[in-house]
Amino acid sequence: MKKRIASLIAALAVTAAGTTAYAAKAWAPADLRSLGSFLLGASETGSADLNDDNVSDIFDMIAMRKSLISSVGDYKETTVPATEEYVKLINRNVISDGVTWLVQSGAATEFSVARAKTVSVTIKGDSSVNNGEEHRPRYAILVNDEPVLTECLSEKEKTVKVLDSDTPTNAVIKVIHLSEANNGPVGVSSITVGSDSALPIIPTSQKPLHIEFVGDSITCAYGVEGKDQYENFKTTTENFLKSYAYLTAKKLDADYSTACYSGYGVISSYSSDGSRNTSGLLGDHYDNAAANAPYNIPWDHSTTPVDVTVVNLGTNDNTYCSKDYETRGPEFTKAYVELLGKIHKAHPDAAIICTVGTMGCAEMYPYIEEAVEQFRKSSGMCDKIMCYQSAQQDMNNDGLGSDWHPSYTTHQKSAAVLSDKICTMLGLESDQVGIDVAADAKYEVSLNKDAGADAATYFSDFDKSFWVNVVTGGKEQSDVQSVVSPIGLKKGGTYKLTFKATAPEGSKLPVQIRSKDGKTIYCDETFTAKGEKTPFEAEFTVTSDDPAAEFAIMFGGKDYSSVTLYELHLVKTA
Repeated sequence: MKKRIASLIAALAVTAAGTTAYAAKAWAPADLRSLGSFLLGASETGSADLNDDNVSDIFDMIAMRKSLISSVGDYKETTVPATEEYVKLINRNVISDGVTWLVQSGAATEFSVARAKTVSVTIKGDSSVNNGEEHRPRYAILVNDEPVLTECLSEKEKTVKVLDSDTPTNAVIKVIHLSEANNGPVGVSSITVGSDSALPIIPTSQKPLHIEFVGDSITCAYGVEGKDQYENFKTTTENFLKSYAYLTAKKLDADYSTACYSGYGVISSYSSDGSRNTSGLLGDHYDNAAANAPYNIPWDHSTTPVDVTVVNLGTNDNTYCSKDYETRGPEFTKAYVELLGKIHKAHPDAAIICTVGTMGCAEMYPYIEEAVEQFRKSSGMCDKIMCYQSAQQDMNNDGLGSDWHPSYTTHQKSAAVLSDKICTMLGLESDQVGIDVAADAKYEVSLNKDAGADAATYFSDFDKSFWVNVVTGGKEQSDVQSVVSPIGLKKGGTYKLTFKATAPEGSKLPVQIRSKDGKTIYCDETFTAKGEKTPFEAEFTVTSDDPAAEFAIMFGGKDYSSVTLYELHLVKTA
């Protein structure tokens, strides 16, 4: 990711103190977009010395933006098409007969308005507006990142008033497709802005990072707003704004693109009887804007340079492979390698991250590991490709969406983990907010045998519970401890500790988060047992980095007792 912006903060400081001396310049939206592309390193052309200092840099963009918010004295309405000259095109879109069709999940048009009193957007629909009431294309319009309209499209054409103000307003407006490609697109044909600005509407800037998401219904946010797991598919409950993909891009301040369809797979789409179903294979459509006609036209990957592609596939393949892993697993691996080849060909400089597991199907992960290893060797990607197994959704605590799909809470957790993986892959600083830093820690019992302490233990992989049966408890509570480590902590981080425990009624057990040597205590609390699976919660802030901290709960000093720990989580909240 080449960057030419070396001192943006300093440049913005100059903006705050500057004047509107450049307001008379006759610049078009294309000039701003071209300059932005050049400054981000996305192109070698498009430079412009707009402030006459013989250098093309961020100060030229500031000069241009100053002119855009300056009044020219004449208030008028301007109507423009939703094309790249006036709007930023996000994701895979198809422009046809003057309409920009938002075809993929999360496809959007985004633009800034300057000194606007009114903004209207004309929305178009194709034949999919005749779908059943709960299966029509769903979209939202956002103003400054807040939804002002969310609905399913039921008309071939409608004009929506997005902004109506008595005073000139600067705002960022986005029209985004919330449902998925196979249920029809949302069209944006024109935008009307009432303003006295020299340039009332311009595209928003490209972001320094671009993430591509290749996936199935999980990426589409299938049923994320469903009332429960027994509700069937509806576009009215799909909302890409709540997808782990959108949340990841938002967290990393990245642009994104998608190629995702419910039910799709690598070697087989969803199969109800275990036979191979080739009606929905991602590889067949990866190089197209969408899968269905008339939008299944070749997609020019060069229009969206990608820094990292995330592949989240295998859940639907499991309905086929699970009938014979020994034979079908290697077939899946072979097809997965072929898909990786298509992705790498489209974006040869991009890193690739592969995952599966949110809805279970852990049996598929070893075959993905094998595919990644094979492709690493054959492609020479080395450390630019990796995989990880996503945590399975916690349906008991986080709920479920329609048809057993992930809830919004699960998507938020998935986004936190993926964001951290992307930062690690690309060498970026991760804030780790939302990460359960105890997720991969090991559970052990610490016994002071000099004091005669002895106990038996059992750890369950199924529910991550840790049972300690004390035979002899020694003399002090610290003589028997359940210890979970290592836990990485970051200086200045705020953490939320939660768990449930079953212990003798009324017992008060010390709880600590501490350094491995016990000399530094980050959290020192007391757990009071009040029956089966008593919940516990505490928050604390860390004053120093500690990559090897540990959790401990102490219950020695008493013979013939037991303590079981459940659902331990230590999540960084800030």
